[in-house]
Amino acid sequence: MKEHEMYYEKLIELTGAISQCKDPEEVALLTAASVKNAFNVKGCSVFLIEKGTRDLGLAASFGLSDEYLKKGPVKYMQEITEAKDQVPIAIYDVQDDPRIQYPEAAKKEGISSLLGVPIIAGNNVVGALRVYTSEPWEFSIQDITILQAVAQICGMAMDMCRMHKGYKTSIEVLKNLRGKEYYESRGWTPYEGVPKSFAKAG
Repeated sequence: MKEHEMYYEKLIELTGAISQCKDPEEVALLTAASVKNAFNVKGCSVFLIEKGTRDLGLAASFGLSDEYLKKGPVKYMQEITEAKDQVPIAIYDVQDDPRIQYPEAAKKEGISSLLGVPIIAGNNVVGALRVYTSEPWEFSIQDITILQAVAQICGMAMDMCRMHKGYKTSIEVLKNLRGKEYYESRGWTPYEGVPKSFAKAG
């Protein structure tokens, strides 16, 4: 029970920290770091589906080497289909499972087990959250449920960050448009108190 309480505490901490984020990349990095530390695992990565290639592009990672992260593209349609099928995928032995795309790289990195859960924003799968362990790990229902909750929070937070950025951009565009029409309708330049006729004469 104490272990589960730790998970809940970390989930609350993560939710509070994410709520302060204004950038999707910041959300992804904070999520990866929090999961790695909370579960005391080797590493955690956040992948997002790239629209053009349908690959899973790395958004953030914590605990893994640059060499492993640069091993090659992660295919959206590969055998580990947590992003495509919207279901968790747990792999106990990465060296004895045909679903692993880069088994040699995983062996060199010292990865034994893997858990992947989909990241969902709204009704759409936008990526995957993956946890890597250095020791064989039988992921429990509790582990999977907590990670699914984290992935949901991550997806919603990134979506809200994008919406926030979009709203700010729209507001700036509207301000600029309104400003131009406002001055033109009154025969004034944007310079305070200077009539158009005077501005032209100058």
